[in-house]
Amino acid sequence: MLRLLLCPDSFKESLSAAQVAAALELGFRRALPNAQFTCLPMADGGEGTTEAMVAATGGRMTLVSTFDPLMRPCEAFIGQLGDAASPRPTAVVELAAASGLARLTAQERNPLLTSTFGTGRLIQHALEMGSRRIIIGLGGSATNDGGAGLAQALGAKLLDATGHEIPLGGGHLNQLARIDLSHLDHRLARTEILVACDVTNPLIGLLGASAVYGPQKGATPTMVAQLDENLAHFARIIHRDLGQDMAQWPGVGAAGGTGGGLAALLNAKLCPGFQLVAEAVSLAKHIAEADWVITGEGRIDGQTQFGKVPLGVAQLAQPLGRPVIAFAGAVGAGTGDLYAQGITSIFAIADRPMTLPESMARAPELLANGAEQVGRLLAIRH
Repeated sequence: MLRLLLCPDSFKESLSAAQVAAALELGFRRALPNAQFTCLPMADGGEGTTEAMVAATGGRMTLVSTFDPLMRPCEAFIGQLGDAASPRPTAVVELAAASGLARLTAQERNPLLTSTFGTGRLIQHALEMGSRRIIIGLGGSATNDGGAGLAQALGAKLLDATGHEIPLGGGHLNQLARIDLSHLDHRLARTEILVACDVTNPLIGLLGASAVYGPQKGATPTMVAQLDENLAHFARIIHRDLGQDMAQWPGVGAAGGTGGGLAALLNAKLCPGFQLVAEAVSLAKHIAEADWVITGEGRIDGQTQFGKVPLGVAQLAQPLGRPVIAFAGAVGAGTGDLYAQGITSIFAIADRPMTLPESMARAPELLANGAEQVGRLLAIRH
């Protein structure tokens, strides 16, 4: 019996990874009705990570009360992995769920004011659920506070010169005079925190959090300069009070420096996002048990080789001798290098020239039709 593993990423703003996998299975079944299918939705640590990991491990999603980036009450989800997925209770938290850009209108975006406090509250809920391992995805944040608000929600005292808590938001980090972690939630000391961090940006400077990602969060050039200096000040106080040289760590520019704050203040470990997800769902084991591996994402191009799901899947499959077929809503320049790294073939799903909105609206149909055509080729071989 032919065994197919379906392990795609989401098609951003169109379909979740689980929906992509379902559409692919529908199409392949038309051509290969007797094949065995395993659906394993994937993610790289960004938005959709929780849903993918929960679906792959038979876990559950829970809605809890928290705060959005502007401290308005809201509800957001936490994922709890299935019991067999981890040796200890594991929760998945996405920064975007509470502290993401999607929570704000374009007019509300202001990283001087936005805070990660709501994500800290999600971590607190995860601890109350008994989690002793927490995976945090950083994609899609609306914040530039270095994770300060998150730490404050968990009991860290970030104090000004008068001994009072500094206000929330990246615009107030310059007021920080002293850090006191003695009141930090005691459960964190026996909890492993893993942070999905795929970018290589440093904390500050021309390639840092504020300069590269600040504008998409609403920062003007003047605000970018202020935010960059505030993060530099935050890093200096952390270095002085905690002995952690956060400004020198690679990759902490993601999510407005939240990854660095998590590492310095909560002793979190920064990890490649795809690697975290792949290990949690035992992807390598499933690849070894498959004859063909099917993956994909919304757009495949030269950027795919930088920590994206299709390449991660291919790199696990290549040493096992498993062929990998990738589907994409669009295929751009720079895909040549992907073939040498384990992707066997790439298929764009559009069946004629069409606009992006039409392609996104028809994505389930196009995926299923594309999978059926590829399935008919596999049926000849098998």
